[in-house]
Amino acid sequence: MSNLDLAFAALADPTRRRIVARLTRGEVRVTDLAAPFAMSLNAVSKHVKVLERAGLVRRARLGREHYLRLRAMPLREVARWTSQYERFWTQRLDALGEFLDEQKESDHERSQ
Repeated sequence: MSNLDLAFAALADPTRRRIVARLTRGEVRVTDLAAPFAMSLNAVSKHVKVLERAGLVRRARLGREHYLRLRAMPLREVARWTSQYERFWTQRLDALGEFLDEQKESDHERSQ
């Protein structure tokens, strides 16, 4: 599976997206990361492992504590891939907007 595939698979889950969002604020202990989730520490750890396999999270161990940090490179790859489709949809939406403006003008001219 490619790095892009792994990143998309990891980000497909809303819990993992919340974990990534939390990690954008900085490094955090796994136990602190798990606190707001309505699930066991073991369940959160499984989500973290998926993010680690995708390269989105790096774990460091200091004594008995595990600290997590976000790795941005896979997110850049996702952003690059999706940006080509953003351009596609922007062009389509711009064309739709122009069409609707023309329709509005045409309707306005007919009503006068």
